[in-house]
Amino acid sequence: MEYVTAVPHPRSEAPGSARAGRMSLAVALLCGAVGAAVALLATRQRWSEGTATVAGGPFPLTAKGSDVTGVPASLAIVGLAALVAVFAVRRAGRFMVAGLLALSGAGTVAAALLGASDSTALDEQAARASGDTSATVQALTHTAWPYVAAVGGALLLLAGLLALRYGRLWPGMSGRYERNGAPRPRRRPEAAGDPDRPEELWKALDRGEDPT
Repeated sequence: MEYVTAVPHPRSEAPGSARAGRMSLAVALLCGAVGAAVALLATRQRWSEGTATVAGGPFPLTAKGSDVTGVPASLAIVGLAALVAVFAVRRAGRFMVAGLLALSGAGTVAAALLGASDSTALDEQAARASGDTSATVQALTHTAWPYVAAVGGALLLLAGLLALRYGRLWPGMSGRYERNGAPRPRRRPEAAGDPDRPEELWKALDRGEDPT
């Protein structure tokens, strides 16, 4: 006689979770590393240019991203450090570091977009070039590099969001050195030998003990 039970059989979701963890880990590492590199590279490029009026005529002025604002480069470095630190912590610590990574990306985007229309650096150069503290830059133009830095920040932000969502599935730095969490077996002390044997006397002398 067969019996029918209404209790559902448990379904294992481990394979799907492991696959999602590996995929998200690969994407986060790629986005974080590329995003930080792009943001740092963009801040070293020319962001704006213009001219200043001096006695000899128009004087060309240029400003790199690091001259306009140092925030994107600093946050890119912080984000890259947070990306590495994600694997050094677990549980709540990993969540906090992932949040720092996401905030670094968001801050990089905001600072880059604000710097895309900033003329403060060139105004200061114009004042120094003309000797007039009230002088401002003329014929101001901006390049696309601030927006490239913003793209780098967006990649960092994506890496942080992936870490917040899937970070609990990622391995830690010490995971590869652990063996299923089992405690290491203790070494048994060697049995004491006969103290009257010649080899035991020599061993005692090597240990600095008095065999007598």
